[in-house]
Amino acid sequence: MSDLVVHGGYPLKGEIIPSANKNAVLPVLCATLLSKEPITLHNVPDITDVRKILKFFESLGSIVKLDSKDDASSTLYVHHSDDISAKQATLPQGMRSSVMLVPALLHRFGEVRIESDVKGCSLGSREIDPHMELLKGFGADIEKTPEAVIIRKPANFTSSDQWLDYASVTTTENFILCAAVASGESSLTNAASEPHVQEFCDFMHKIGVAIDGKGTSRLHVTGGQCIAGTEFTFVEDFHEVTTFLAISAVTGGDIVVKNTQPKHFPLIDRTFAKFGVQLEHKDGWSKACIPNGLKVQPPFTQYILPKIEAAPWPYFPVDLLPMCVALGVVAEGNMMFWNKVYEGALGWTSELSKFGAHVMQCDPHRIVTYGGKKLTPAHVESPYIIRAAIAMFVIAASIEGKSVIKNADPIKRAHPLFVEKLNALGAKVEWIDS
Repeated sequence: MSDLVVHGGYPLKGEIIPSANKNAVLPVLCATLLSKEPITLHNVPDITDVRKILKFFESLGSIVKLDSKDDASSTLYVHHSDDISAKQATLPQGMRSSVMLVPALLHRFGEVRIESDVKGCSLGSREIDPHMELLKGFGADIEKTPEAVIIRKPANFTSSDQWLDYASVTTTENFILCAAVASGESSLTNAASEPHVQEFCDFMHKIGVAIDGKGTSRLHVTGGQCIAGTEFTFVEDFHEVTTFLAISAVTGGDIVVKNTQPKHFPLIDRTFAKFGVQLEHKDGWSKACIPNGLKVQPPFTQYILPKIEAAPWPYFPVDLLPMCVALGVVAEGNMMFWNKVYEGALGWTSELSKFGAHVMQCDPHRIVTYGGKKLTPAHVESPYIIRAAIAMFVIAASIEGKSVIKNADPIKRAHPLFVEKLNALGAKVEWIDS
């Protein structure tokens, strides 16, 4: 593990071109296994989760070629021909996206073994039961042994109509992958509709899968068609766009961020405005303006605590809630934060007291920040949660002096050259081995 050393108190200025969204890139990589034709992907970020999947592809015998345009992103050529074999392959560990390899591997090889947990950030209970129920709905046979879960392909994937317990991103994407190779039309109710799910649907359309309802909670997928090769370019990650806008706000800086998808930002704009931050989007770029300082804006309804509720899209995204917690710690005033998805995902906020922040945990899903307090540099411990580690950095960047975010490696799972980008803006940040 690596620690992030931050010398804060510097206003950061300059331009940022964000990387692609790992939550779009990883399912697309999994989907490439459906096709036996060459596929070219542009703007692929150099992050640890991508490397794990590409290494897995190489263990299958697939052709994998990376052409780096710069140190942060690459053009990827991948070809999963008839010659690939799963005999020597083991699903990548330590990443939730491994479960999305299952439909394509079933399609290609007929059987998949999950021999240990496939999990990502430590956000709470993230069971694989919804994925198993989904696969059963398409006709797969599932056997649970003490050593592994064994999934076997039916003679033919059959179309299926399903209704999810909750709008899970990975389960929705797994549904699309199964439906793509099932004969007939399949439908999904309570589907996830996040921007990265929409981008995944765009890729599936390009390889020949007909999807109706993109961006809504109900999807119809026509499967059984020939899966083609294609060329596809990923757009900027809205998480990274928002992250750098938050960094600009708390440091009193002037960062402009490339953002060609402002259509996804109306609720993010309104949420930042609760802290006195106005987000402006113009000509493919975004910036944060603070005309009257960082202050929690009082609600029209008196005697209530202003709050930010995070839940599946089109609610405010749970992945961005830690960025707003950082704003709540620095801004003057009080704010409640409610994570409606993951229990225990806000437990890390108790660590912020080391900075001098006042944060009260109400229950496993809710906290209240009492912002605007005097903050001092500190050594804090990051959980294995990407956005929590970044939020700790955001707070440290606002404080003059040296802070250390210990075990901040999760950042590398989503943001290539994070430190290099920050230093180019005038920050003084470095990685050191724990």
